[in-house]
Amino acid sequence: MKRRPTLAQRRAEKLGGVIPRERLQPSVLVWAAARAPRERWAVALSGGADSVALLLLLWTHWPERRGRLVAFHFDHRLRGAESRADAAFCRRLCAGLGVPLVAGYWSEPLKTAGEAAARAARFKFFESAMRARRINVLWLGHQQDDVAESMLMRLARGSGAAGLAAPRALHEHPAGRMHVRPLLTLKKAELCAALRKAGVAWREDSSNAGEAFFRNRIRKTVVPIWGEASGRDALAGAALSRQLLEEDDMALELWVDRIGAIDTAGNLNLACLRDVPRAVVRRALHRWLARQVERFELSRQAFELLLAAVERGAPTRQSLGLSAFAVIKKGRLSLQKRVLGSA
Repeated sequence: MKRRPTLAQRRAEKLGGVIPRERLQPSVLVWAAARAPRERWAVALSGGADSVALLLLLWTHWPERRGRLVAFHFDHRLRGAESRADAAFCRRLCAGLGVPLVAGYWSEPLKTAGEAAARAARFKFFESAMRARRINVLWLGHQQDDVAESMLMRLARGSGAAGLAAPRALHEHPAGRMHVRPLLTLKKAELCAALRKAGVAWREDSSNAGEAFFRNRIRKTVVPIWGEASGRDALAGAALSRQLLEEDDMALELWVDRIGAIDTAGNLNLACLRDVPRAVVRRALHRWLARQVERFELSRQAFELLLAAVERGAPTRQSLGLSAFAVIKKGRLSLQKRVLGSA
């Protein structure tokens, strides 16, 4: 005997009628259609409007995947009873849909935790949960408001195309893990209106009302004025710019691939970088640094000095910190370990 749909399932179906599958990010739809049928998908579920809409839309638009969906909820333990209520809400929603919920919490939350620390703790939990369950796909609920906010924040610190192209619809991470964002075609207001129309509740994070975090200040103060001053749909414009920047970023990465500047020994062959745009040289140097076993966090000034040395090609020995030097010799950039006690 076929079971009657639960209230959560009926509301998910209704939401799917308000936001049909074709409204989602086109590149994500193409990607999802090519995935293995038995692949498991994880959904980051905070309880907020974006993540609730994401889970319900995945459940209703990919019915063949329902038995292979799992939701991840992370409690930052920064808002006391409110955080615990978020977790309880997520458990009820997942139970109503028949989707397993994996919950985690920040074991050592910082009372003055910033956005970066909270995000790092959350994604550390996601990565651990995915690894434990052999899941390689994590769906995230970022939408057009997030695109605009991230772009403005990154502009403030001087990001290039790679940074301004975030958050990406499809973002492959190490070990083949994929982050997928199908809601980048929608605005926060559209998602909230659709949830209300479908009778779906969600949780509001009270910390979003404050101005302690940079993103909150951008969201509350800058974005509304920016949109009004533009006299057009600034959020859609930012989303289009993000997409175009991603295309440019991919083209530069492909260029670096094709010139093959990093040799089999892991050195950067400077001859391959002659007569190519500075943006390509910059990418090649970033890639060389990223390939080192020991990652080096260079200041912007130190990186620019090394970039200029690579462009000149003259013999160079530049410190990369306490453990190594970047050495340019005979047309190649290589890593030289610092001998203990040497200057």
